[in-house]
Amino acid sequence: MSQLAPGRPDQIAADLRAAFERRYAAPATVVGRAPGRVNLIGEHTDYNRGLVLPLALPHATYVAVAPRTDGRARFASLQDDATWEGTLAEAGPGGPTGWAAYAAGVLWALGEAGVEVPGVDVLVDGRVPLGAGLSSSAALECSVAVAMLALAGRDLDDATRRLAIDACIRAETEVAGAPTGGMDQTVAVLGEPGAALLVDFDTDETRPVPLALDGLTLLVTDTRVSHELTDGGYAARRADCEAAAAELGVPSLRQADLAAVERISDERVRARARHVVTETDRVLPVAEALTRGDRDAVAELFAASHASMRDDFEISCDELDAAVAVAVEAGAVGARMTGGGFGGSSVALVPDERVEAVMRAIDTEFALRGFAAPAHLVAVPSAGAGTL
Repeated sequence: MSQLAPGRPDQIAADLRAAFERRYAAPATVVGRAPGRVNLIGEHTDYNRGLVLPLALPHATYVAVAPRTDGRARFASLQDDATWEGTLAEAGPGGPTGWAAYAAGVLWALGEAGVEVPGVDVLVDGRVPLGAGLSSSAALECSVAVAMLALAGRDLDDATRRLAIDACIRAETEVAGAPTGGMDQTVAVLGEPGAALLVDFDTDETRPVPLALDGLTLLVTDTRVSHELTDGGYAARRADCEAAAAELGVPSLRQADLAAVERISDERVRARARHVVTETDRVLPVAEALTRGDRDAVAELFAASHASMRDDFEISCDELDAAVAVAVEAGAVGARMTGGGFGGSSVALVPDERVEAVMRAIDTEFALRGFAAPAHLVAVPSAGAGTL
């Protein structure tokens, strides 16, 4: 069984500082850290102004930074040989590509927001599994943002955190070209230990939801089916949702009711809207069930959510369906796919004494069906972005 440990933040930061000095022949000034996330419920509802319930993972991305005096930025990663170098003006739309678009794009977006951004050297150490639907991209963006804001002398108060979230959303949508909705950046910055984060994208309100997990483990299974936000599937689902809202004459699907949705003329668009409306309606009940430890309610709501993503939104795959079904058969309270879909990860609520059995059962099923070996991690609700 492959289980991914998050590592000790202080040790990771120390090792990254040493690697930074070897690469750039100068010490790092700041190390920023931002977590990945797993979403418990509320998939593809953020850009429809709905509700979501993610939590910040202990697995995070770290960036070491030091200012330069020539107005240039250099980005490198311990996980990828690709680098990017350019002026701050070149860091915006049409500039960097690949992973550097998410990272360098933050510099452009912060500058657009009025932050005095110096030239900078950056070295990345990403500990969030790539392509797993756990938002490695937002972890990268937000780690760069908090590090750059620290260089600019900004305390991470509420206003600065909001500025960071907005800048990271702009970097992802306008520079990297991924049409996401903002959930990932919000929880990466505002996550709290021991709690999920309830986000209402209609009112922009957030509140922590303490989780009653005594005797239970949140187990994430990375199917190793690559998940990309820029390959068209995500954008197509968003376009269908916008078409549904337009036909219904509402600003977003948050204002739609299920009876009206069932009258949408196009079958595919109707199914997409049905998922969004029913998924939004599941978020508060899941939050309440997890707060009071109601396992039966979680099981029912997780099952309904996965079926909706599989059948109406069509973003699951054979590996995700298998991971969910086998987890429940092996003793999980409930399970569902999580994240944007088209691969990625599942999340299961598992009694502590069944965690090893669930992982073994999933690994065995994947081997029998000729799937790539999955990886597992324990989702411990953790703190949002900061500096070390």
